[in-house]
Amino acid sequence: MNETTIKTKHPRAESLSIRKRLIQHYKSGIVADAGLFAHGRGEAFDYLLGEKTGDNALKAIKAAAAMLLNAEHPVISVNGNAAALVGKDIVELAQVTKSKIEVNLFYRSTKREIAIETLLSEAGAGKVLGVGKAASGRIHEIGSERRRVDPEGILVADVVMVPLEDGDRTEALAKMKKNVIAVDLNPLSRTAQFATVTIVDNIVRAMPALVRIAQKLKNEDRSRLQAIIADFSNKESLSEAIRLINRRLSQLAEKGTYLTPSQKGWT
Repeated sequence: MNETTIKTKHPRAESLSIRKRLIQHYKSGIVADAGLFAHGRGEAFDYLLGEKTGDNALKAIKAAAAMLLNAEHPVISVNGNAAALVGKDIVELAQVTKSKIEVNLFYRSTKREIAIETLLSEAGAGKVLGVGKAASGRIHEIGSERRRVDPEGILVADVVMVPLEDGDRTEALAKMKKNVIAVDLNPLSRTAQFATVTIVDNIVRAMPALVRIAQKLKNEDRSRLQAIIADFSNKESLSEAIRLINRRLSQLAEKGTYLTPSQKGWT
């Protein structure tokens, strides 16, 4: 797929551009082949959500921003897809919330770790944790390579943000009494269910919004941040996401068609 084949007026232009970026980073070694399948699965849920960030997702984003800002040792965990799609936003969010960045991969190799570290460094990141021998800590409840963590990062974090996550590690982190922030388009996934705050939204929309809201909240006092967190219910948030999907399906069934954001009449 050449750049010239993606026409700006194409109704799926943004989606095609994102897919192209993932393919490029797959070839560069940052994205695993399984990551391509995972993206397609997520995009299917995005159709059901209407391909826009709803009020419910915005409330979750606000709670996530407050939680990162209120944390003592916040860490943003990064895998290949997250680095490829929102690497710059991850770096900006880490800077605003004073979070550490750690590479953590299901399909781990030194080559992939270094490739992701390089991409994040080029986006402005300082020290990137979890690369090579630095991932010397272990989360024994996890059977995959995701169990390898940095003693300076995830192992001692009180808040861990895990965009585009697998359920095993989210569940393990929750059992370790860590607050977990997830970005997951599927409200029924184990990741969504076990996280403390689940942002049911496409990461390419959620992360820039999270950066903006964190910037607005960064000067709030701790009591205000804690009030925002206390006002958020992940159970209710997930229920609302499911209700939104149900409403969307009912509307689509009546219309008999799907209208994309670029098409007239889309709601």
